[in-house]
Amino acid sequence: MRYCLSVVAVLWAILFAVGGVGAASKPNIILVVADDLGYFEPGFMGGTTIQTPNLDRLAGQGLVFSNMFAGAPVCAPSRACLLTGKHAGHTSVRVNGGATPLRPDERTIAAVLKSQGYATGGFGKWGCGGRGSTGVPEKHGFDVFFGYYDQVHAHSYYPPYLIRNSAEVPLPGNDGKARRQTYSHYVIHRAALEFIEANSRQPFFAYLPYTPPHGDFQIPDTDPAWALYKHKPWPEEAKRYAAMCTMLDRHVGEIAGLLKKLDIEKDTLLLFASDNGGADYFASPQHPRGFHSANKHLGTGREYRGKKGDLYEGGLRIPFLAYWPGTIAPGRQTDLLCYFPDVLPTLAELAGAEVSAPTDGISLVPTLLGKGEQKRHDMLYWEFNGWVAVREGNWRAVKPGKKGEWELYDVAADPGERTNLAARRPEILARLQAAAQHAHEPAREGTFTSTERSERDRRAKYGVHDDPSYIATPSGVIKKSDLPKSSN
Repeated sequence: MRYCLSVVAVLWAILFAVGGVGAASKPNIILVVADDLGYFEPGFMGGTTIQTPNLDRLAGQGLVFSNMFAGAPVCAPSRACLLTGKHAGHTSVRVNGGATPLRPDERTIAAVLKSQGYATGGFGKWGCGGRGSTGVPEKHGFDVFFGYYDQVHAHSYYPPYLIRNSAEVPLPGNDGKARRQTYSHYVIHRAALEFIEANSRQPFFAYLPYTPPHGDFQIPDTDPAWALYKHKPWPEEAKRYAAMCTMLDRHVGEIAGLLKKLDIEKDTLLLFASDNGGADYFASPQHPRGFHSANKHLGTGREYRGKKGDLYEGGLRIPFLAYWPGTIAPGRQTDLLCYFPDVLPTLAELAGAEVSAPTDGISLVPTLLGKGEQKRHDMLYWEFNGWVAVREGNWRAVKPGKKGEWELYDVAADPGERTNLAARRPEILARLQAAAQHAHEPAREGTFTSTERSERDRRAKYGVHDDPSYIATPSGVIKKSDLPKSSN
């Protein structure tokens, strides 16, 4: 549902000004987004193989959302939904090629908060517009963005350079090939901490779409997290993945510690999420849902069908927690049905911002603060790569691919989406199909002035950034001369 938040924002701004909700007038906001972390993998969600003590502590002292869904089942379109407050039928970025740009007119969380006097910084993987496009973060409200703009570039933790506001920042000792001296995530995390400290005496928004545990499963052997897993009788990649998750957990703990050191802990909302549903990483006959069981709770046996890349619930369910001591009551959990488009209107309302552009989200402020009446979604919508999914309450309709037939599930009785009720309840399926048709608009992507620098960034993953005779893809590089000749 699209609507204007201007009246709501003004009313909440008045309430904040008079102390009616007991929170800072313009709270600092930190949004940490892990890349590919599965729903059941963190300890606070029931995971048993990966150690996440800091996240578990924050979850215990904050609010856990058990029914939060990503905007899409893969990185780039999901981030576009998160940043713009729109569902996948309305955003410009609906493919996962790596550099597809936002349009110039698409307003992001950063732009909304910047209009309220916030310092805005992003650190990690962007994925919503390569260099030279209309989608670069500095054109969408960020004072600074440091990390990767292109997703192929982000598949390496030892690239020859990172990007800061479209300029290259060399990483010492890295050539994208054998020379691997500087671990990129350490550099990105340090820059995020510096941004928080430098802006601690004014409202700030720190968007931290950190790259671990996605990409090449790389972590230095000297990292303290690796020592916890290196002797486990597990596959090597499963150990590396777990260590990367625990490293990320440690860094979230460092952020929380910095807030306390700066005496701004009670003035800061810290959110943690994953960007899409978990993958069945390192699956085997013994571990058919992946070694760390992203979408199956090993204790209860509760299982969600699907995984990253598809639109069954397993491809979209994500861990999500909110921590704000003194404002969010500790030890709470909510089963409120919500998804990424809700984040923008929520943060706008907390900042007292007027959002004149239409959104598909609802504000979660009443649930966060435990006060007031929470608005609920009439319908949630997703689309990706020919798949379509709609959820209305406990009813969920899925079209699995362009040639797939519509399926219908009652997820209250059947959370694993095993019993297709399409033939038995055609009237409900027809209603959800009509909602899906109404939710979809043709995609209108942003544009590039030149793709030269974006293509260079993609080649940097393989260390051939200076050689334009190559074309880079997530799976490798190809010589242009080796491409099939056009029949024309």
